[in-house]
Amino acid sequence: MSREEETRGRAFRATTVIAVVRDGRIAMASDGQVTVGDTVMKQGAQKVRRAAKDRALIGFAGGAADALALSERLEAKLEEHPGNVRRAAVELARDWRTDRMLRRLEAMLLVGDVDCVLVVSGNGDVIEPDDGLVAIGSGGSYALAAARALARHSDLGAEEIARQALLIAAEICIYTNDNVQMVTLP
Repeated sequence: MSREEETRGRAFRATTVIAVVRDGRIAMASDGQVTVGDTVMKQGAQKVRRAAKDRALIGFAGGAADALALSERLEAKLEEHPGNVRRAAVELARDWRTDRMLRRLEAMLLVGDVDCVLVVSGNGDVIEPDDGLVAIGSGGSYALAAARALARHSDLGAEEIARQALLIAAEICIYTNDNVQMVTLP
């Protein structure tokens, strides 16, 4: 494995983004840490944002430049298909998989609104979780496990579940910090 491939692989895993759809709301949260190899380069990066005139949320994990390029394309798809997050995600996944330049981009995206949340990948995957809870990145499994436990055993809202799940992931994953960035709808 080349040094570039090794660095890219590490950058791909080095973040945590979680989305929670519950009771007509969606909360998407990320940590703020940017890691290059074994060095923390930044503590307060913004990896989640509102899109489509505040009708959808987008979050990303992966190489920052790749993820931002894909986020911009996703936002354009959301504008082409207003109010239809699923269609926009499928169109992006199709382009991502078939376009020669896009295929080389390494990232994962979350996109959602108050009705659904989806994972979009460069393999052509568009996955909607059964329970409205999804997480990506190095701490994604930890955050998802915490969110499922909180959702099943508490009356917490989407925002608080996302926040607490991310904080739990930050206690476990060295590539995740506790500087929570949060966006919500409505």
